[in-house]
Amino acid sequence: MLSFLSGLETWQIAIAINTILLVMAVIFPKKLLTPIGLVHAWFLGVLIWTTLNWQGYLVVVFYFLIGSLVTQIGMDKKEAIGIAERRFGVRGPENVWGSAFTAALCALGIGLINWGLIYFPYFSSTLSINYFLTLGYVASLSTKLSDTCASELGKTYGKQTFLITTLQRVPKGTEGAVSLEGTLAGAIASGIISLIACWIGLIDFYGIIWCILAAFIATSLESVIGATLQSQHQWLTNEIVNILNTLIGAITATSLAWLWIRIMV
Repeated sequence: MLSFLSGLETWQIAIAINTILLVMAVIFPKKLLTPIGLVHAWFLGVLIWTTLNWQGYLVVVFYFLIGSLVTQIGMDKKEAIGIAERRFGVRGPENVWGSAFTAALCALGIGLINWGLIYFPYFSSTLSINYFLTLGYVASLSTKLSDTCASELGKTYGKQTFLITTLQRVPKGTEGAVSLEGTLAGAIASGIISLIACWIGLIDFYGIIWCILAAFIATSLESVIGATLQSQHQWLTNEIVNILNTLIGAITATSLAWLWIRIMV
């Protein structure tokens, strides 16, 4: 089997593995994605494997599985008070791209550089820009997993929830609401996925620190957006806010890394 795979191009392996997983997901009785959501996830998976190989793929699969799991925790309780995710947590295409659009952009950038289709003359080497794009990729998924865990576990286990802008107590599920339990869960989640990314060689040790800090900053800003702007603008859907959240996480992590490198040099 290994000798067979070694003779295939990366994109061929990506298509084969994602097609197998797609068929398994269709057969599996517990649905995590809608039918059209599965199709979009297939395209995302092929892109990630083709550009970041199995390491990048492992990180996004870890995010998806853990994110789906924590969404299901306390579902009956959340359903009873009307704060559960739509479709009982089953993801559609809007959820796929709301969560992974930033990660997909980073992966696509890496692919375009490695394929020689674009270059950045102001960077000393291709490796340096790839480092920042890879860090942005991990940070975006770290941020989204932090946000998902903070929101879903905060709804289930949070004893008190506060509006982030005023610190006044508000009901669970209120846009912009935070809880101590949810915040801690989010920080732990971002740390775990960043550790995994470091362990498999996607980022270095400092990248773990940048991802955790970026996830905290981005999810806090997302709560501010939810508490102030989201109710005032119809175009600010949850999916758009998720894209902004992950984009802020990626930009924050890469900025922190760049500043650190400049200081150390």
